[in-house]
Amino acid sequence: MTAKIVCLKCRNHLEALSESLKLTEQELDILQTPRKIIQFKVPLERDSGKKDFFDGFRVQYNNALGPFKGGIRFHQDTHLDEIKLLAFLMTLKCALANLPFGGGKGGIAIDPMALSQRELEQLSRGYVREVYQDIGPRIDIPAPDLNTDHIIMDWMADEYSKRTNKGLAGTDSKAALATFTGKTIGKGGSEGRILATAFGGAHTLKKVLETRGLETQGLKIVIQGFGNVGSHLALFLSQWGCKIVAVSDVRGGIYNKEGLNIKQALSKQKEKGQVPEDIKGEKVSNQELLELDCDVLAPSAISHQITPLNANRIKAKIILEMANAPTMPPADPILNKKGIIVIPDILANAGGVIVSFFEWQQNLKGESWPEKEVLSKLQNKIEKATEQVLQKAKEVSCSLRTAADILAIERLLKAEKERGNLP
Repeated sequence: MTAKIVCLKCRNHLEALSESLKLTEQELDILQTPRKIIQFKVPLERDSGKKDFFDGFRVQYNNALGPFKGGIRFHQDTHLDEIKLLAFLMTLKCALANLPFGGGKGGIAIDPMALSQRELEQLSRGYVREVYQDIGPRIDIPAPDLNTDHIIMDWMADEYSKRTNKGLAGTDSKAALATFTGKTIGKGGSEGRILATAFGGAHTLKKVLETRGLETQGLKIVIQGFGNVGSHLALFLSQWGCKIVAVSDVRGGIYNKEGLNIKQALSKQKEKGQVPEDIKGEKVSNQELLELDCDVLAPSAISHQITPLNANRIKAKIILEMANAPTMPPADPILNKKGIIVIPDILANAGGVIVSFFEWQQNLKGESWPEKEVLSKLQNKIEKATEQVLQKAKEVSCSLRTAADILAIERLLKAEKERGNLP
């Protein structure tokens, strides 16, 4: 390891914990330094015949607890510093959920919306051709992330099997299947995976509410991001009696203080591919949506939406972080001072990686579990993690984010000591 690849944002994150968690220089060095960074160019032959190259990344951050685990994102603003931070947060998330995984993250700097279906498949396979020697069921297990999905994971798993001669229908099929999670059901994916992140987030929120003597009935909910996670979260919470007053996608949102008709919104979104404008409510921008009066704000889209500039204008009582790193670190003290409860991303959105762990287990064992069993196992695991975070926050008199970080880091450092990297 060298200081050249230290993740500065990760170090800032760790330094913010200095009052609650005293780290030695050696411990800090291990925690702020990725074990391996892979950078490359992904070639893509356009439909026109032109050949372009795009920046690709895979950061394998820490594997003290098990194989590296983390998604692959396709987004035009993807860059190495972002991937490092997300790999670090994934390391904490797996540790907090008590999974036998480390943390990693990958991506390509490209706007996938500008690609044809053929180009998207070629790009996905091209990514695997660059990293296949560095991944595997006991080494590094990628998954979907921003702008990637189960279809892309199927393509990637197929390409991996070709490159490693581990055919998906052959004797090494378990190894090929277990190298990627988030696949389609017919290609080794797990039942319940599509619902997992939202389901986990909903039950985390419910557990936090219970400790404060609050019920879900009548709670006003604002959700930024109405993709897979945000839309399913809206559905779960509305079924529990919550009032979803605003939702949005990249184009903007819609707000109705009396509550939106979520079933109608979901139906129209499926039909039109966007948050519908023709349901009862008024248009709002994504920034306006964040500052609406509500009980729970669930940023479920992209990173760094709550900043030091808008944190003072947040009116929510609780922030449920369904996106990765939606709150910038300098905004946390402002939110804490206002008495806003932040349920951190490494807890709130851990449902996805928990069911990825279940998928990995099923692939290695050659099993297929029913959705009811998967979701029951997920509920037990996410509720236990939430209880542990709440207990740690009470013991240390700190925020839920600090408590979650402390629990995760304590487990990581224990594992590093056990493998001889720390005295």
